[in-house]
Amino acid sequence: MPDSRLISGVAQDDDAQFEAGLRPRRLAEFTGQPKLKENLAIAIEAARLRGEAMDHVLLYGPPGLGKTTLASIIAEELGVKFGGTSGPVLQKKLDLTGILTNIEALQVFFIDEIHRLMPDVEEMLYSALEDYRVDILVGTGPGARTHSIPMPRFTAIGATTRQGLVSAPLRGRFGLVLRLDPYQVEELQQIVRRSAHILDVPIEEDAAGEIARRCRGTPRIANRLLRRVRDYAQVRADGRITRTVAQTALNLLEVDRYGLDDLDQKIMHTILEKYRGGPVGLNTIAASIAEEADTIEEVYEPYLIQLGFLHRTPRGRVATELAYDYFQVERRGRGSEQPGLF
Repeated sequence: MPDSRLISGVAQDDDAQFEAGLRPRRLAEFTGQPKLKENLAIAIEAARLRGEAMDHVLLYGPPGLGKTTLASIIAEELGVKFGGTSGPVLQKKLDLTGILTNIEALQVFFIDEIHRLMPDVEEMLYSALEDYRVDILVGTGPGARTHSIPMPRFTAIGATTRQGLVSAPLRGRFGLVLRLDPYQVEELQQIVRRSAHILDVPIEEDAAGEIARRCRGTPRIANRLLRRVRDYAQVRADGRITRTVAQTALNLLEVDRYGLDDLDQKIMHTILEKYRGGPVGLNTIAASIAEEADTIEEVYEPYLIQLGFLHRTPRGRVATELAYDYFQVERRGRGSEQPGLF
């Protein structure tokens, strides 16, 4: 059984280090997202010409598309210091206060998973983003007073996989709100070739295309699949990645031609076979396959919907006719009283 973490986007330490070495450092080296790159290039150049901090940027989209990479590229292009944290790390106001009071002029400050900020921490961030000051409450009771510490102008970059969970007041404080979309196969093929070149691994064009087609439109997954295929090529072949080597390695990982892994298959077979194609509720699916509902909703479900295998409806998830054909499941009449709607 393959490691589902390969597809889920949950980075382990060695994977994170591996991916960091493959990240582009300049905007010109970043493949794909042409409209987003154009908007960023204009904003970066304008900030450089004025000698000012760039507008705050909110990047949103599915995991693994390059939000963290773009944040570091912005700092590199501006020629300023880069510092970062994440929403779950900032549990108390004091955590954010310590970071904000050490920010340097024009610095890029990156907040990953910004939708997971605690409400009181988020409120402290408002004044930092809009008025460039940190408000600290001194004392308690009737004698309490607010002390404001001025901050240098800086550029905040927030990243989120769930833009709908970012509150309107926080979202309104970002001058640029940009979406990252899944990549085309041709773009992913370029990414695979570039990564293989950095890793000094010979790869054929057809092999790069095979990896690109099975990585769910996500560069992070493409690089991880390349790593696994490279291992297979070195151990079971002559070290060169051909299309046959890539196909054999990916089949061994049980990653099919659409990039669906073992958990994708479980989700779809549960809906198709156990619940006769649906409708079935997300929590019921999660309980049936022993997986977290949030993981299914954020990581697996969007790609299944994108492929046309699944629909979201007010009553629950419903498999499409295309799903019956692809997964080779016999159609059975959908009863009016389906179990597991919630």
